[in-house]
Amino acid sequence: MAVYQGARRRGFEFGRPSPGIEVARPRSGQPRMRPAGIARQGRPTRVGAALAGILITFTLSFLWLSQSVRVAATSYDVVRLTSEWERLDALRQDIRSNLDRLGAEPAIRKLGLEDGLGQLGTPLVVPAR
Repeated sequence: MAVYQGARRRGFEFGRPSPGIEVARPRSGQPRMRPAGIARQGRPTRVGAALAGILITFTLSFLWLSQSVRVAATSYDVVRLTSEWERLDALRQDIRSNLDRLGAEPAIRKLGLEDGLGQLGTPLVVPAR
């Protein structure tokens, strides 16, 4: 395994020195120096920023698509309900015209005679006791 000067171990180990290496402690009054690898950990990398951008773009496009589908389904329902209302309104008008035509006295008399009912005779009055 080749070892290069300035190369550091990568992983999840924090501050644990390799065996056999003595760690220098800063003297009091001197500022503590951090290795370059530790100082860089808090900043996002380009790959992470690209992945975050892709994720945000995908999420926004998915939300836009779901709203478009919802609007299309609502438009379809409005058209379907409008045609159903027109059909019911035509049926209501047809029933109303039949009631107006068949509700008159000559139509009732004609239907009764066609069904075998005869004309009533003179009324019979029964005296009260």
